[in-house]
Amino acid sequence: MSETAPILLWLRRDLRLSDHPALSAAAASGRPVIPVFLCDPLVEGLGAAPKWRLGLGVESFARRLESIGSRLILRRGAALDALQGLIRETGASAVWWTRAYDPDQIARDTAVKAALKDQGIEARSFPGHLLFEPWEVATGQGKFYQVYTPFWKAVRGRDVAARRAAPKELRAPADWPASEQLADWHLGRAMNRGADVVATYLHVGEEAAQARLAGFMRHRIETYAQDRDRLDIDATSGLSENLTYGEISPLALWEAGQRALQDGKAGAETFLKEVVWREFAYHLIYHTPHITTQSWRDGWEGFPWRKDHPGLLRWKQGRTGIEVVDAAMREMYVTGRMHNRARMLVGSYLTKHMLTDWRVGLDWFAECLVDWDPAANAMGWQWVAGSGPDAAPYFRIFNPETQADKFDPKRLYRKTWVAELSDTPPETALQLFDACPRSWDIDATMDYPAPLVDLALGRKRALDAYQNRQQAEKA
Repeated sequence: MSETAPILLWLRRDLRLSDHPALSAAAASGRPVIPVFLCDPLVEGLGAAPKWRLGLGVESFARRLESIGSRLILRRGAALDALQGLIRETGASAVWWTRAYDPDQIARDTAVKAALKDQGIEARSFPGHLLFEPWEVATGQGKFYQVYTPFWKAVRGRDVAARRAAPKELRAPADWPASEQLADWHLGRAMNRGADVVATYLHVGEEAAQARLAGFMRHRIETYAQDRDRLDIDATSGLSENLTYGEISPLALWEAGQRALQDGKAGAETFLKEVVWREFAYHLIYHTPHITTQSWRDGWEGFPWRKDHPGLLRWKQGRTGIEVVDAAMREMYVTGRMHNRARMLVGSYLTKHMLTDWRVGLDWFAECLVDWDPAANAMGWQWVAGSGPDAAPYFRIFNPETQADKFDPKRLYRKTWVAELSDTPPETALQLFDACPRSWDIDATMDYPAPLVDLALGRKRALDAYQNRQQAEKA
């Protein structure tokens, strides 16, 4: 391999300098390195919020690369075509990237790797998105794990890779190829007026992610186990936004959690379990890729979920008449994120009280969440629907009102996001009307709606459907 032939470093969801195996290896090679980000069909196909947020992450990472004397080359088009074009222009003899695990990216990467190798180009993928490669964690029978708790027990004592410092420089090529302009891609176009509102709640880039982790470890890790489900308390790390774009590595979270555990911080083990919950989601999406489109458990494809519920728009708008559900949906539309406990409540309400297909919710979250993650989103929706791995039994239907009383006892969360619940609503609640589509035709002067679904009747209908399904299976 020529020492002067450049390496194309294909960046995707790994927008950081530290703890970056592919970037570190490229820097250590001594060869010229050309960092590249491609706006390929998978990027084009992202929902409004994640596509926009990815663009902000790319912009931030480009500045990080410039700080070490490098630059980020942007190209649009099919991944293989764009990479082959850059190989012709630069004389690059290798393309390196961080490994992905969801079915769409695996299909793309497999095809790219095969085509490049056929042309004599080194095509190499590296770890870095996970702590544990999905094929390296197996049961005693050599099978993949289907239940979280045994998975956690299998990995909690495992060694993990050593953390890598950010390289101080990357060797530049003799001539840089031309780059497209990020602004010309219009990645935020579908956000419309909502972008200005959601932007105020973001923490973009590697430095912001590291600061976020440090603040969490200083101020909230001690009470994390007892407070993480509270809707009215800022008790979580908030790092899902940064993890999904690789602005911070899971290794950084794992190491920080382990230090907290050694220091006797009460919430440390719970935090580590949440890091591993993400690992479990990727373990499953790798071994059972149908989890993104089909019911994970057998026997659920015929369940009478509907895709066209007449109240679906009210659910999206946060106008179901169930305060905590509406607060959660509005929080998502204003901030691009939603508290994890709230995700369970809105998911249960949609799939059980409204008997609506979990894929409807999965698609809406994929449109609205700035921390959208293909594995976590799929596993979360199937878990709450009852059709997925480690799922609560279908008959365990969350009562959103009793859940709200428990996790938002003073109604602070609900009043933060639902303007109609206060005579003088806070700015957070009013922002929905600045962010939402004008076609919704809603404003703060409207009366709060009556419940879309009676909770008791909705619960009974869901249980009847479940029992009828069981009887049909036995017949």
